[in-house]
Amino acid sequence: MKIAVASGKGGTGKTTVSVALAQAFDSPVCLIDSDVEEPNSAFFLKPGLKSRTDVTIPVPNIDAEKCTGCGACSSFCTYNAIAVAGKGVMVFPELCHSCGGCTRICPANAITEIPKVIGELSCGQSGTITTLEGRLKIGCAMAPPLIRAAKKAAPDLPVIIDSPPGTSCPMITAVSGCDFVVLVTEPTPFGLNDLKLAVETVRKLGLPFSVVINRSDAGDDRVVRYCEEETISILLQIPESREIAKAYSRGDSLLQAEPALNAGFRNIIRSIQTEVSQ
Repeated sequence: MKIAVASGKGGTGKTTVSVALAQAFDSPVCLIDSDVEEPNSAFFLKPGLKSRTDVTIPVPNIDAEKCTGCGACSSFCTYNAIAVAGKGVMVFPELCHSCGGCTRICPANAITEIPKVIGELSCGQSGTITTLEGRLKIGCAMAPPLIRAAKKAAPDLPVIIDSPPGTSCPMITAVSGCDFVVLVTEPTPFGLNDLKLAVETVRKLGLPFSVVINRSDAGDDRVVRYCEEETISILLQIPESREIAKAYSRGDSLLQAEPALNAGFRNIIRSIQTEVSQ
């Protein structure tokens, strides 16, 4: 079973909910932190590091002696990762999507592919929780390949994926292929606006989902009313709490701050398991 925890915006409590779900499991589970531009689940789980590996993507390498400067590669590349000026060819690896098309279209066979490191994947252990954390290299903009590598490395366990915020390619890469999506939001105008975007996205992907409302008593009832109108189930409402905020600043998890919420998260897991098994 794969559960993705996502949100339409950052700062809603997505990682807080992901960590709490992992801690509420009564059996071994894997937590993937796929928010590779700013992973932070390790702050709360404090896993012992088991391994760290580089993640690479293939990018074009031009053999200047073979290249005729015909421009076929440049014309083919939708992402402008290759530019041809006369017989000179420039490659922009940061723009390359690693489709391999340029190597196939080159009539002189002057293009091969070489690996480019885009980030690293760390594996750790925190009690019964196996952690996988992707961390994008500074200056690299291609998060999806690193997210896919993290998902591929997951062991044969139930998986919780802490997704990147928003509804662009990284989030879609993280939630694709999951059995269920938990959308975390907050009762504010921004929270509702971005929840609507996230709902539209997961509906287009055909994924079952429900909502968790964080800081539920800090705003109004607009999110609850929207969920009722759209027949979206609300799995849990987490009240605003100074104790939770203080625990967060210390690096303590939600369930460490409010152990009484453990029952609510166990209910979420049972509810998802029931829906997935139908």
